[in-house]
Amino acid sequence: MTAGAKPRYQQLKDLIIRRISSGDLGPQDRVPSENELVESMNVSRMTANRAMRELTDEGYVQRVAGRGTFVADFRARSHVLEVHNIADEIERRGHAHTSEVLQQSRQHARGEIARALHIEQGVDVFHLLLVHFENGVPIQLEDRHVLAEFAPNCLEQDFRHITPSAYLTAISPLQEAEQVVRAAVPNAAVRQRLQMADNEPGLAVIRRTWSRGRPVTFARLHHPGSRYELTGHYTPPGTPKSTTDNVVELEKLQA
Repeated sequence: MTAGAKPRYQQLKDLIIRRISSGDLGPQDRVPSENELVESMNVSRMTANRAMRELTDEGYVQRVAGRGTFVADFRARSHVLEVHNIADEIERRGHAHTSEVLQQSRQHARGEIARALHIEQGVDVFHLLLVHFENGVPIQLEDRHVLAEFAPNCLEQDFRHITPSAYLTAISPLQEAEQVVRAAVPNAAVRQRLQMADNEPGLAVIRRTWSRGRPVTFARLHHPGSRYELTGHYTPPGTPKSTTDNVVELEKLQA
């Protein structure tokens, strides 16, 4: 192995992860067996075993006794009625959150941004553009505008280590939030950043949050339709929540 080259098991892992990320292998699709990988990829059985074992441990695939190995249903879930920090959501699933900051700048609010934040044209806002990853797979492109007056130190933050949601909540507790969820056909830039196939549908969440009696952030959150879903459970005030012991969870039913 040449200096700097990845071990063969890691190369094999990366290949399978790329096929999953691109949609070539979808949820519940069968993954080649260790024997098939040994023959087709010209690797040792030990190499194939380690690659598949680590993919299983990291949640990319699931082994089913007597049937084979299949792509895990890797769709991230968020509550449709609540606003959560995406890093917390990912960590609750036992997965690793990372992010890449694409833009972090000061702008003058124009057009839709000014209208959404109920401010005059030209008022200072901060623009944040990040990709959020779950176990290395992109699941959200966060395109957020923040009222500069509300978060004057926003540009000094390292959003690779703290999410915008966590930072903004620490400044002032969230008072209100409103959001619209839409099926969307993402443009080429969004598809590229989320590693989406050309024909893959997207899910867009348009969200505005309020603090101190006024809107302070406006965000568009783009997700790959194959890797993200919104769920919710509503119980009217004063009504006890029904037991789920004998009720099939909706997320386990086919659309």
